[in-house]
Amino acid sequence: MDLLKLRQEIDNIDNEIIRLLNKRMEIVKKVGELKNTINAPIYRPEREKEIIERLSEISKKEGGILTKEEIEAIFLEIFAISRALERKERIAFLGPVGTYTHQAAESRFGANAKYLPVMNIEGVFKAVHSKEAKYGVVPIENNTEGVVGITLDSLKKYDVKIVAEICMEIHHSFASMCEDVSKIKRIYSHPQGYNQCLGFLETYGLLEAEFIPTKSTAEAAKIASKDPEGGAICSKIAAKLYNVPLLFEKIEDNKANRTRFIIISDFKTNPSGNDKTSVIAKTSHKSGALFELLKKFKEKEINLLKIESRPMKDDTFNTLFYIDFEGHINEPKVKEIIENENMIWLGSYLRDC
Repeated sequence: MDLLKLRQEIDNIDNEIIRLLNKRMEIVKKVGELKNTINAPIYRPEREKEIIERLSEISKKEGGILTKEEIEAIFLEIFAISRALERKERIAFLGPVGTYTHQAAESRFGANAKYLPVMNIEGVFKAVHSKEAKYGVVPIENNTEGVVGITLDSLKKYDVKIVAEICMEIHHSFASMCEDVSKIKRIYSHPQGYNQCLGFLETYGLLEAEFIPTKSTAEAAKIASKDPEGGAICSKIAAKLYNVPLLFEKIEDNKANRTRFIIISDFKTNPSGNDKTSVIAKTSHKSGALFELLKKFKEKEINLLKIESRPMKDDTFNTLFYIDFEGHINEPKVKEIIENENMIWLGSYLRDC
């Protein structure tokens, strides 16, 4: 009887939650109508951060058991559904469906968004630049593999802005239609994924299984779904997509493997109080030129976060510098250094990494 009573209490609370959620979504639709009249963006990461911070503080003050991470997980889904109600917009991402970039995109835009998988990074930039998609999601760097050069080059080439970043832990999973690991005869994976999981493969005697390389970990899951003696090293989202049971969830050798993704679009975000700005800087081809540029950041007390060089890809050996630093372009000192040094502003956005 006690269990029945507790379940009844949960049901009553759930009934109230659904009423409140419907009420919230009715207001969201009105917000969407208003935004459509002024052509305002529906994705506002700084506003979402503000809501999560406020609710986390309320929960803490009132002795709630939900952590900030748990509140964020719940409300990111609510935000995603809210955006879909405001305006259905297409999100391009580095495909195919089931990749880690797809997983990163879904973590911000939800499972029900309109997705456009694109087979190369520059294609994602083209889709946003040509208005085929409102947002694009691409990887920009990995903490073990370094920066993604084509992403940096495309930021210079296309008139888009970084509006958000996503730092995501990359976990390889092992999925198979075969429940007995010892009976697996073939392993499908992208070569990079396979090489990052050698310790796991050795532990379970899978180094003897035939390795069949695939174009992506998503393709690996798709093929493994039709092979009763095959296994795939893939993302969790790919295993779910192709209905391949997960046997092991985190199998990579480096448990600290993280990738930074960026979201690109065509608008400027508002300051959040914890922002990052990205620019392209060009210095003269002479001794001390880079030092002089970096000294100006120090003089303005602007904290540099990253500096990366890329060749200009012309008939010279001149170099461009991609620089990340703390602050927002709305801040006078940030705006001043960008204008005075003739930098290309790539975006100011909520710092997540």
